[in-house]
Amino acid sequence: MSIYKYEQVFGAWDKTSGAMRRAIQRWFAMYYDAETGESTDACQRIPYTVVNKLVKAVFGEYKASSNTAFGRKLLKRLDEKKRLALQLALVGGACYIKPCPEKDGFSFTLAPRNQVLLFGVDGEGRPTDIGLVERSVEGNYYYTLLERRTVDADGYLTISNRLYRSRDSQNLGTEVPLRNVSAYKDLAESYCFPKPVGSVGLVEMKLPILNCVDGSCDGVSVYAAAEGLIRNINTNEAQMNGEFIRGESRIVASKDLLDGEQGLQNHLFVGLDEDPESVGITVFSPQLREQSFLARKQEYLRNIESIIGLKRGMLSDANELDRTATEISASTAEFSLTVLEFQVMWQQALEKVMILCEILGELYGITPCDAGEVTVDWGNGTLYDQEKIWADYMEMVDKGILKPEVALAWRFGMTGESQQAIREKLMPQN
Repeated sequence: MSIYKYEQVFGAWDKTSGAMRRAIQRWFAMYYDAETGESTDACQRIPYTVVNKLVKAVFGEYKASSNTAFGRKLLKRLDEKKRLALQLALVGGACYIKPCPEKDGFSFTLAPRNQVLLFGVDGEGRPTDIGLVERSVEGNYYYTLLERRTVDADGYLTISNRLYRSRDSQNLGTEVPLRNVSAYKDLAESYCFPKPVGSVGLVEMKLPILNCVDGSCDGVSVYAAAEGLIRNINTNEAQMNGEFIRGESRIVASKDLLDGEQGLQNHLFVGLDEDPESVGITVFSPQLREQSFLARKQEYLRNIESIIGLKRGMLSDANELDRTATEISASTAEFSLTVLEFQVMWQQALEKVMILCEILGELYGITPCDAGEVTVDWGNGTLYDQEKIWADYMEMVDKGILKPEVALAWRFGMTGESQQAIREKLMPQN
């Protein structure tokens, strides 16, 4: 379905620029390997590899906890979605987290950027009028739920829903009652919350990368700036495959010798319209230029690593012998900063989700709805190594320049307690 058709049904105009619409479509097509052709081979799957490696690095040692039962339930449900949410944000530049009320809390659904229409934004780029598209299948029909969320100047949120049914996934079809789909039977066609929500009821997780497409507030894919290099790699891969195919041995013969023959493979037998006496039968096996193509691919991969901020060797073949210690350290530190940016992005989104669920929990009558204090632990990293800090603390304790109570308080997260309490809980009695 085109954005234009959705706009017609919503009766509103998507403010996303044409350049951004095309870019978003390209980013998802590149990730899902929809860009294919005779002159390109996407077998390297660079977008998938980049996204997969970053998500693993971001959540490799992630732990989150809350001091309330409601908060712990929210974190448990968010844990089920965190990796997919980050993947969708890395691909499309942004992902929207939508709390869905349940009996004693909330579950969460995700809206990728290619299923969102922005009808209005405020001065800071936050959505004030947004359209969501959700597709589902039941029985022999395709269903499309169009949900519009609008927040006014006083913070009051209005949600409207319309359901369409068709037998063709490429068309909206006709409008049907919401009750036709079991998952939507409790939705209202239109509803305005009696108290201010202050937003469209969604949390936008947007990549902290300056828009390099049209300069707008829209988020861009993590590989947006590397699109050209990725296409060059795909072209290079197709050229290298062709080099191997052309490098196979061929039997060259005059065309009249092949006439009438059955089962001859074109890539093996080649016929020429020449004088049979001067051509005859010749075996031809050209020399491969494998190293040239591989060297070019490695250069492209190293450039992608530099643009995105990946550690050298994550995509390319890392030859540590050819690199200085300074280069290795700089590459590792840059990757740590890249991962840190996305960790901060998720943590900020997590905090906003908790606040939003408290507001919505009160409006939906969910009790208790206190998310409490959320603590996030990202574990050890290149720029923050807990074991090294602990070793430094112990060395200072041995030298008598740091009290053991201070070191123990840091190690066991008891910095807010008195030294007497730390001694009683952690230190052996003499």
